[in-house]
Amino acid sequence: MASVRTLLLGCAAIVTGGAQAADLPAKTAAPVEYVRVCSTYGTGFFYVPGTDTCLRVSGRVRAEYLYVEPVDRTQDSIGFRARGRINLDARTPTAYGLLRTYIRMEMTRNTGAYGFSSTTPNIAQAYVQFGGLTAGRAVSFFTDPNLPAPNFGDLRFDDPANAEVNLLAYTFSFGNGFSATLSLEDGTQRQVNNELDFPLFGVGSTSPVFAPIASTYAGERIPDVVANVRYTGTWGGVQLSGALHQIRDASAGFTTVDGVSVPVINPVTGLPNPAFADTEYGFAVSALGYANVPALGEGDAVWFSATYTDGAIGYLNAGQASPISNGSISAGSLAMAITDAFVDPFTGDFKNNKAYSIAGGLNHNWTSTIQTNVFGSWMRFDAPGIAQYTIPATPLTIAEGTAGTTTGLVDFDEYRIGANVIWTPVKDFLIGVEALYIRVDPRERVAVPVTTASGDATGLFRATGSESTWEGRLRVQRDF
Repeated sequence: MASVRTLLLGCAAIVTGGAQAADLPAKTAAPVEYVRVCSTYGTGFFYVPGTDTCLRVSGRVRAEYLYVEPVDRTQDSIGFRARGRINLDARTPTAYGLLRTYIRMEMTRNTGAYGFSSTTPNIAQAYVQFGGLTAGRAVSFFTDPNLPAPNFGDLRFDDPANAEVNLLAYTFSFGNGFSATLSLEDGTQRQVNNELDFPLFGVGSTSPVFAPIASTYAGERIPDVVANVRYTGTWGGVQLSGALHQIRDASAGFTTVDGVSVPVINPVTGLPNPAFADTEYGFAVSALGYANVPALGEGDAVWFSATYTDGAIGYLNAGQASPISNGSISAGSLAMAITDAFVDPFTGDFKNNKAYSIAGGLNHNWTSTIQTNVFGSWMRFDAPGIAQYTIPATPLTIAEGTAGTTTGLVDFDEYRIGANVIWTPVKDFLIGVEALYIRVDPRERVAVPVTTASGDATGLFRATGSESTWEGRLRVQRDF
């Protein structure tokens, strides 16, 4: 009986407790806030939970393989590149207009003909846009980021794929596709100098040299001032651009002899040249544009870029995004030095170099998955009249030319012609192959070093005219 009584009391307690629990108020679960699609700014955007900010996360993986025609046995002729990219694009509507922040992070690993580098993280772009204001690192306003130039290798124009600079800009929108921008941009990224020693007009030199004094950039005092006028329509777009670039020299009046810095003596006056040349200004102007040509095929387009520079070569140097020391243009065994300005050895004043280029191409879609692109560029480099390339006095040259004599002005033409075929079997995934032919044509003959079969210097030189080379690339790329 005791056990039955115990069982009945336990059941009563359970029933009573259950009733009391049922009488208690239930705790309300927090509402689940699902991620919502934001279609205002295109595909891929979603609302950040709890805000009215739309965010898009995207990226890219690129594998590329390069073949370069080698000059000697010491040169790597093949190269490997792996690159990863992450993009973050956040946009918020405000009473003052769109507030946008954008970050593009890239990491690259190069080997072989690309030049060996450990994994290199790089902030390719990071900027804030608020109304017409753009502040941070973005594509230079000298070029147009919408230019459809799908070349893998470099051409001689301000390629938007590489022309990323630090800037502060304001864009005025006039409506109907018209706009104008005034931009203050980092001028150090556009500097091209050549730290050649003063050659004393070739006397006693052991390599081809320049008669003028090459300059080394001093510290930046004002940014590059860039302006453009742009029109974008359904058929394509056009743009006119201009840039003002400061040139300051650090030590044109000195040269290094046996490891010692000594003043450069003016050959006319017999007195030392000034320690540095006076500040000079270079400029660049460009006209560029693109047009859709549906008559040739769906998605087909043509594009062009024409640029003239005076003391600002960086604005046509393949979208230059960093300073270049000891800049040169090369093909085969021929290398021609380039720099924004020389220093006149007679006066100690700057003499700007002039360079201009025309680039363009045609993009044609054979099918929805196969595209062919044909493109090219021509660049002419005009040094000041006093600039002369000389054959060394010692040791003796071979072939054509006499030791110690001038072989012509440091002027040349460069031609780049290429084509690629891109297969896109799946959306945002491509496999492409490209060939690029490069030819450098000096106006006169110049001296180039003679090497052994293994690439060792012989101390001898030969006179040469035009030289050419070619490059081949294979690219595998996925965007997401």
